[in-house]
Amino acid sequence: MAGWAAVRHAPRRTVAAEALGCLLTAALGLIPLLLVRPDRPVLAVLEALYTVLLVPLRRYRPVLALLGTGPLLVGPNVWVLAVVPLIVLPAARRIAPPRRAWHAVWAACAVTVVLTVAASPFRPGAWARELAENGVSAVLLVLLPAFAGILLGRRRPLVSLLRERNAYLEQARSLTAAAARLEERTRIAGEMHDLLGHRLSLISVHAGALELAAARQAPPLAGQAELLRTTAGTAMEELRDILGLLRREDTAVPVPEPEGDRGTHEDITALVAESRRAGVTVELDWTLPGTADPSPRTRQSVHRVVREGLTNVLKHASGAPTRVEVRGGSGRVEVSVTNEAPRPGHHQGTGSRSGLAGLEERIALLGGSFTAGPLRDGGFRLAAVLPYRPHAITPAVPPPAAKPASAMGSPPATGPSSAMNGLVGGAPGALRGGGTPPAGTRPPLSDEVLTWPRVLGAGCAATLVILPTVTFLIVLLTIAALR
Repeated sequence: MAGWAAVRHAPRRTVAAEALGCLLTAALGLIPLLLVRPDRPVLAVLEALYTVLLVPLRRYRPVLALLGTGPLLVGPNVWVLAVVPLIVLPAARRIAPPRRAWHAVWAACAVTVVLTVAASPFRPGAWARELAENGVSAVLLVLLPAFAGILLGRRRPLVSLLRERNAYLEQARSLTAAAARLEERTRIAGEMHDLLGHRLSLISVHAGALELAAARQAPPLAGQAELLRTTAGTAMEELRDILGLLRREDTAVPVPEPEGDRGTHEDITALVAESRRAGVTVELDWTLPGTADPSPRTRQSVHRVVREGLTNVLKHASGAPTRVEVRGGSGRVEVSVTNEAPRPGHHQGTGSRSGLAGLEERIALLGGSFTAGPLRDGGFRLAAVLPYRPHAITPAVPPPAAKPASAMGSPPATGPSSAMNGLVGGAPGALRGGGTPPAGTRPPLSDEVLTWPRVLGAGCAATLVILPTVTFLIVLLTIAALR
């Protein structure tokens, strides 16, 4: 009743595998009897059927299956001996603790000895030889497979525990890195708010007062004062957006889409107008078709390119004639900012090129191209080509957010966690050693170098103890076939 209930509740795949195993066992025990007739055919057939019953029993009643292998070593059907290791090994692997498995193994060997001695009156003069033969069979077909099964049975929970511990350490490491990143970003946001926010607020207040004074005392300068006030206000709004992104956790809320009016004709015209009010001679050449509909990220990048180019003109070539071009066609947007050589005697400011580097990275993520450099006539040109619909942003290199884990004092990739990553396939890129290995390869860690204890502990001992069993079975079945 218990066996039938286990069969009903077992998965279909398991039931099919067990049924196939029973059929193969029956074929192995019965078909050779038609070719090589044994001395006691009825007993040989019964022994084959008895072996078929032991095949499913090894899964649900492993102790009984081990005890039941004792009579098989004494019976006349030598062909079923090939199935004995396949019953003993999985049965011993499922018995816990190992002491209980060894008790069942010794009991099976004792049953073999008792049955051999009990059958000696029916075979006078041959019982000593049969006792020796059955003893060798018990060692090779029961003891060695049981030893391999016990090794595998002890290794399986250890490997499972190792995997769980590795997953826990990886999750803890990820959470620690995320917490460190968020803490550092929050600190940076606080510093920016305290320093830049205060300065920009002062600029905005003084620009407002300057605008009121200029309206009364110097009306021609009122426009410049108004531009200063509005620019300071826009800078404050952009600073608040940046601070919000810095304080937002990576997995909390998705990054909002860029503003809908960024990168449009009206937006670029406003940027050009602001530069004209600041004293720059700028011409806008907008030939983007009206039917073109670039994505918000593409328009945002167009805005950034034009703004960066005009800012550089104000800093390094103030007063130089400048031309802004925005063209479209073949699913791509071409934007460029070109200025002529600065006026003689004009002091050119110094820069760190960080803005150009940021633009190049942003445009590369969108699948576009970016160029910036001086011209032969002394001018400077900044140009970018962007697709209308960029693909999903997938950086080709690890994002900078993944670096603070090591930069902020996280533990190095050595020790038990490194060993567990090497054994059970942890994150391949996170725990690599120093150096830059070739693509697709990496030097093995010290904890991954194969040694004999590690080879044996990895389950190779089970294979080593099975080899004598296989050799013995081949010899035994060959002798039986030749008879």
